[in-house]
Amino acid sequence: MSTWSSPSVSTPVDAVVDLPGSKSITNRALILAALADGRSHITGALRSRDTDLMLAALAAMGVGIAPSADDPTTVDVTPAPLRGARVDCGLAGTVMRFLPAVAALATGDVEFDGDEQARSRPLHTVLDALRDLGASVDGSRLPFTVHGAGTLPGGPVTVDASASSQFVSGLLLSAARFADGVVITHDGPPVPSMPHIDMTVAMLREAGVDVTSDGTSWTVQPGPIRAVDWSIEPDLSNAAAFLAAAAATAGRVSVPRWPATTTQPGAEITSLLAQMGATATHFADGLLTVTGPQRLAAVDVDLHEVGELTPTIAALAALADGTSTLRGIAHLRGHETDRLAALAAEINGLGGNATETDDGLVIAGGPLHAGIWQTYADHRMATAGSLLGLAVPGIEIEDVETTSKTLPDFVTMWQTMAGSAL
Repeated sequence: MSTWSSPSVSTPVDAVVDLPGSKSITNRALILAALADGRSHITGALRSRDTDLMLAALAAMGVGIAPSADDPTTVDVTPAPLRGARVDCGLAGTVMRFLPAVAALATGDVEFDGDEQARSRPLHTVLDALRDLGASVDGSRLPFTVHGAGTLPGGPVTVDASASSQFVSGLLLSAARFADGVVITHDGPPVPSMPHIDMTVAMLREAGVDVTSDGTSWTVQPGPIRAVDWSIEPDLSNAAAFLAAAAATAGRVSVPRWPATTTQPGAEITSLLAQMGATATHFADGLLTVTGPQRLAAVDVDLHEVGELTPTIAALAALADGTSTLRGIAHLRGHETDRLAALAAEINGLGGNATETDDGLVIAGGPLHAGIWQTYADHRMATAGSLLGLAVPGIEIEDVETTSKTLPDFVTMWQTMAGSAL
C-alpha cells in the first residue's frame, strides 16, 4: 500500500484551521430528520465517508435526501415510509449502531454489511436489545439483517453498554417512534464517552422528544419527532490533531467558530493540552487559539469520557518530557482497530517506549526516528502519525486516505498548516 511523507517542521507552526462540521452531530441530525414529522434543513453538515454512508443508507430506505447543488454541506431531509434496503456501513460505528433501530421501523428486510475490518466490531449489544424490544434480527455482527415490520413495540430493555456509548444512543434516537417508547437500563461497568449520550439527549430534546435520564437509565416517551433546522458545529475531535500541532512545535494554531458551549467531548482537548503545558484562549468572536510550550510535560490522565482523543494525546506523550499514563480506555480495543495495541506498536516501531496496560497505555517520551507508521484503516491513527511527523523527519504514513472517514481534506489542510511554520 502507498505511503505519504508526513511533513516535518523545524520551526513553530502558525496557522488558522477552519474545520468542517461534526460527524457525531451530523449523523444524529440525519437520523432525527429522517424520522421527523416534516422536512428538516441541515446546514454545515460534514461530508465525509462516514456521513455519506449515512446519507446513502437513509436514501436507500426511502428517505428524501437533497443536498444543495451549490453547497453539499446543506441538505434537506424529507421523511417518507421506510422500506427494505441494503446498507453499507463501511467502518462507521454511527451507521452500524444507529441505523438498526431505524431499520426495525421499515417495512421489509434491511441488510447490513461493511468493510472487512468492521465485521469484528461488537454489535450484539444493540442487536440483542432490539430483539428484546420486539424486532426480528438475524445475526449478531456484520453482516446482519433486520426484518422490518413497520413498527416496533419498544418498552423496557437492559443493556451492558460498557463497550460503547453508541449502543445507548442508537436506541435513543429512534425510541420516540417505538409504540411504547423505551426505558434503557445500563447494567455493567461504567459507560465510556458519556458526553456522546448527553449529545444525543440534548438533540432529542431540541426535536421535542420527552427524554429523561438518571445517568444509568434513559426513558423516552413515544411521540412525534419535530422537524428542526439543524446548524452543525465544527468537528472538535478533528480539531484536536491540529491544535496539538501547536503543542508539538511550540507554535500557534487557531480554529474559528469554536462553540462557547457544546456537548462534543472533543472540546476537552484544550484542557488536556493545558496539562501538557500549552495555553488555550477563546476569544469573543469564537476563535480558539492554542499556543504550545517550549517543552511538553508528561501527563497522568483518565480518558474514559474522551477516548477519541487518545491517539492525539498518545502522540504528544511520545514527544513529552517524562512518562505519561493514559487510563480508562480499555474500550478502545473495539474501535476501528485495537487502538491501544496499534498505538503501542507504532510508537515502539519509531524507537519509542509505549506499553499496554489493562485499561490504557504508559508512554515514556524520548527520541524517535524515521519509519513507516501503519494506520490499520483507522483515521485517528493516521492523524496521530502525522502529528509525530511534524516533529520527527522521515515518517511515512501508510494509507493516509483513511482520514476521508471524517475529514476528506486532511492531507491538504495538514500540508497547509505545516507550510505556515515560521
